[in-house]
Amino acid sequence: MGCFMYQYPKQILTITQQVQSYIDAGMTITSRVDVEKALKSIGFYRLRGYSFHLYDNFTKKYVPGTKFEDIIKLYQFDQELSVLIFSMISKIEVALRVRLVEALLVHGDALILKDSSIFKDKKMYWQNMSTIASEIARSNDVFIKHNFDKHEGEVPVWATVEVLSFGTLSKIIKNLKTGAGSAYAVLATNYQYTSKKGNLANPSQKMFASWVQAVSILRNMCAHNSRIYNRTIHTTPEILDADKITPTPAHNGLYQILLAMKYLRSSDEEWTKFVDELNNLFQNYSNVISLTAMNMPVDWKTHLSV
Repeated sequence: MGCFMYQYPKQILTITQQVQSYIDAGMTITSRVDVEKALKSIGFYRLRGYSFHLYDNFTKKYVPGTKFEDIIKLYQFDQELSVLIFSMISKIEVALRVRLVEALLVHGDALILKDSSIFKDKKMYWQNMSTIASEIARSNDVFIKHNFDKHEGEVPVWATVEVLSFGTLSKIIKNLKTGAGSAYAVLATNYQYTSKKGNLANPSQKMFASWVQAVSILRNMCAHNSRIYNRTIHTTPEILDADKITPTPAHNGLYQILLAMKYLRSSDEEWTKFVDELNNLFQNYSNVISLTAMNMPVDWKTHLSV
């Protein structure tokens, strides 16, 4: 019997057909030329993510008054938001690497990451070792090469931590042993928060790891130009009680991960500047964005301020 390749039921539309499909669905278009230009540089399928909330699947029509230029504005907002967040996460990430190295050096051993005794779960230790090995091998970093040439290929913790992905860092932190004198205890002192009673508290390891993991997922979304606006983000950072929204939203969104970023901030000054820029961005696009689409409460600024 002959083998036939699956025929996908939908055909890709030409640019002209794409514009026509907008018009047929009742979208308001002021300049056809502008729409074609946008479709050529951004693409029909990427733009859909910014208009599906305005489209009625039942009637196959856009909400009356939906303007193409507003969808483009929403797309531009999302691009600017992504750049802003990515730049802040880079600062968080650099600080986390420095602080993790400093914490690991309480053991006084440059090759401490190879020592299974500082990690809780030995299976996870080996899985992480294998990831660390491949990330070191993949690196073209001059410091890594120096250790290959001069130190029998042994790579000290301060060089290793620089080349690991944010996701791998999060797995290492998650597996550290805790308790007095541990590297985790030293690391956590950099990320204290004020408890309900008004005392400074160290985040629990589970809490801290959930922040790092959430921020690492958002970082990858920014790096790969994924849409952030109006999106469910499936990772759940542990939020401090003071910042929880009631009723609890059904899904995690940007607000929850921005809080994780706040808890992991590199410095109060850098964070304050970021919140101001975020506020300006929201103001600039206030006519096309909805705060609810990002899970942001009305008083989001109070929660994000330090």
